[in-house]
Amino acid sequence: MMNLSESMSLLAALQLAAVKASKRLDRCLSLHGISFNEFLALHFLSEAHLNTLNRTEIAEYLGITASGATRLLNPMDKNRLVEKQSNPRDARVSLVKLTETGKQVYKDAFTSFQHSAESMLPEARQYQIETVLSFLNKL
Repeated sequence: MMNLSESMSLLAALQLAAVKASKRLDRCLSLHGISFNEFLALHFLSEAHLNTLNRTEIAEYLGITASGATRLLNPMDKNRLVEKQSNPRDARVSLVKLTETGKQVYKDAFTSFQHSAESMLPEARQYQIETVLSFLNKL
């Protein structure tokens, strides 16, 4: 049997922690009818100019494929959290816009996410969070 190096162990631990955190956040956000990935899509749209992005940009933000983004966004469109729009510059590229309903769901879910994040990391100090974020941003 081969032993994992420290770097390999760290990456494996990061992946397992991300899966656990995602599951907890999915449960928390299900009260608002959305998953953690859907929350992140709403977040990116809320930060975007005119609350609008194309499907590929959302896929890149979430680290998923363009078809994965389509599978994520279709139910959100049906639930009127987002709306698809045509791109006046390129008919091949559809745009996704955050709706008023989506803004309200995002606002409500944001509060739940904030409470969950704080309860998941109750003993984390600001400097520790900053150190981990700095490290992760370099990956």
